[in-house]
Amino acid sequence: MDLRLKDKIALVTGSTRGLGYATALQLAKEGCKVAVNGRNENVRKTAEKIQKETGTQAIGLVGDASLPDVPAQLVQQTVEAFGGLDILITNTGGPKPGSIDSLDEEAWQKGIDLCLMSHVRLIKSALPYLRKSAAPSILTITSLTVKQPLPNLLISNSVRTATVGLTKSLAIELGGEGIRVNSIIPGWTETERVTELLTDRANKNQSSVEEEAKRQAAEIPLGRMGQPAEFANAATFLVSPAASYITGTMLNVDGSVIKGIF
Repeated sequence: MDLRLKDKIALVTGSTRGLGYATALQLAKEGCKVAVNGRNENVRKTAEKIQKETGTQAIGLVGDASLPDVPAQLVQQTVEAFGGLDILITNTGGPKPGSIDSLDEEAWQKGIDLCLMSHVRLIKSALPYLRKSAAPSILTITSLTVKQPLPNLLISNSVRTATVGLTKSLAIELGGEGIRVNSIIPGWTETERVTELLTDRANKNQSSVEEEAKRQAAEIPLGRMGQPAEFANAATFLVSPAASYITGTMLNVDGSVIKGIF
């Protein structure tokens, strides 16, 4: 299938590793010009790696998308480099784990800026340029916690759910302008973030990361964790013109670990 992504322009935040990186790489393989983003200068090497592997233009943008002024800067730099914007993928790291007793107000505010307001600010900044695109698409990346809360991830369970509400609301609000807005809800995938969560769990249970990974995989109907490339394939299709009648969708890419029907 031709996804019709050649020469489209995409900004993917949080894309120096994990799901964001895999998605940026797959977009570039499909011929999409990609702006990748990370918090430090290593993002430049990430962009060079993607460009070398795919032969497609890629640039690296340094900036913490959870900070109020950075989202607009990332969007502007993308537009200046490539001349426009067709695809916005808002991806962030995860907030601090903990319980209601252990998490202070500062941790909550950081979680809100990271897992909700970064999406809001990026989308708001990108809209003037997406409105000029012939195939505009927005994809927010959240977590299985929006449907199935996990222990000791109170901020993630709470705040990421707001991003799902944002996504559905914007799909309705912007549908008349032809701007599609979707979300992917990833399950347990072999990324650095998951390793961090399993390490935290192992410390609490006095076990090893390997043992915790085996226990988690046993709870997934497919019997294993996902690979970042499997997530990236779904994300690339969803933002592409080939998915032109799909909007307002919260797509589980989780091996069916989420037990709910919807």
